[in-house]
Amino acid sequence: MPTVNIVEVGRVVVPQPEDLVVRLSALDAPWVANPLIQRVLLFVDDAGGQQHPPFESLVASLRASLAATLARLPPLAGRVVFLRSTGDAAIDCSGPEGGGGVRFVVAESDDADARRLAGDADHDVGAFEALVPELKVDALPAEVLAVQVTRLKGGVAVGVALHHAVVDGRSVWMFLQAWAASCRSDDAAAVATVTFDRAVVAIPGGEELARSTLRKYAPNLPLAANLFPRAPIKLPRRTFTVTAKHIHQLKQCMSGQTTSGKPATAPMSSSFVAIAALAWASFVRSKHPAAIAAWHDVYVFFFIDCRGRPGIDPPVSENYFGTCITGCLVKAMARDLLAVDGVAAAAAAIQREVRRAAEDPLGLWDWMDIVSWVPLDRLVGINGSTRFKAYEVADFGWGAPSRTELVTMTDGRVVLVATKSGGVQVSVCMHPDHSTAFNSHFIDSLC
Repeated sequence: MPTVNIVEVGRVVVPQPEDLVVRLSALDAPWVANPLIQRVLLFVDDAGGQQHPPFESLVASLRASLAATLARLPPLAGRVVFLRSTGDAAIDCSGPEGGGGVRFVVAESDDADARRLAGDADHDVGAFEALVPELKVDALPAEVLAVQVTRLKGGVAVGVALHHAVVDGRSVWMFLQAWAASCRSDDAAAVATVTFDRAVVAIPGGEELARSTLRKYAPNLPLAANLFPRAPIKLPRRTFTVTAKHIHQLKQCMSGQTTSGKPATAPMSSSFVAIAALAWASFVRSKHPAAIAAWHDVYVFFFIDCRGRPGIDPPVSENYFGTCITGCLVKAMARDLLAVDGVAAAAAAIQREVRRAAEDPLGLWDWMDIVSWVPLDRLVGINGSTRFKAYEVADFGWGAPSRTELVTMTDGRVVLVATKSGGVQVSVCMHPDHSTAFNSHFIDSLC
């Protein structure tokens, strides 16, 4: 594993609004016990013809633009705190606990090759973990954001760690878009004014439901035990690029349409449904018969974004900055996914759950309780979105990243973001006993 040396640990501190304390909602509360999001962005020298500025100048630009971004997104510079008087958890953006700013780490590595890290399909897990900062989340007050900028051999890495009770995946990309636009002085591309008032998420039960959810999943506050600790071994991870052509062909096969002009027997799936179905079927096939029998129930879990959904009255603004996701769980018999038309069967099951969630987005708001009884060795989890335009929004002024990856991944996890050319990046974490078989099934189904 490459050696990464810490050069400087500082803080980016900005004036915070007075008396700004944002109480967590019931959608935020479970994430106090599952808090960590870590993502790395890799920038390779001369990629796309873009020259990086000198490292010291690059760091100064990132630091200054981060300060400007935090002034617009004050929860990121705050702390997640426990309010003993009421039993709430909240984001303190202005008090003595919330004024510490954001930890900003500068590091360097002479043997971590940016081009190799960005180009290899198989992740260098140890290197990726060394390129993102840790986040102090074991007890409240907990940090919300930390940043690490690392000089690599032939490039630069920007790593971020964020608290999931404060942001979901969409909010992460809203933050990165705002930070990148500020860094390149592009006011036109900046994120529109956001709202982070949790009161706009109209959940029946309101504040009392948030408190009871907090007691359920984090009963020992201010200690915040992680219900999903990291695996003791570094599980293999691999990234696939599914092109727009592959996605179209996959949708055609699932709908029963062929290139010969045969009419479709089912509606065309969305890109998300198509790729989630392929990943689920590949997961089941890779574990059959050693770990999954044909008669077993198998599951896929994913989140939906509740912003703008008509099932919440009034609908949550598209510019809501926070955690605004609920769960979707799909069950099927393994034999159905092992059949010749298994991917199509998986797609049909997922599509039914997507329709259910569109009509009732809060139906599975307590997703952690639902997942608690599912056999994890028969569960694949889909995170991210085919709509996250990762490679479009994260240009800090020296070109789009050559690679971005979620570092916090566990066994059976699949993470999606959009690619630069209309395709989808699919990153998969699987136990070594099944990873080779998964890769084979997934790739063969795209051909």
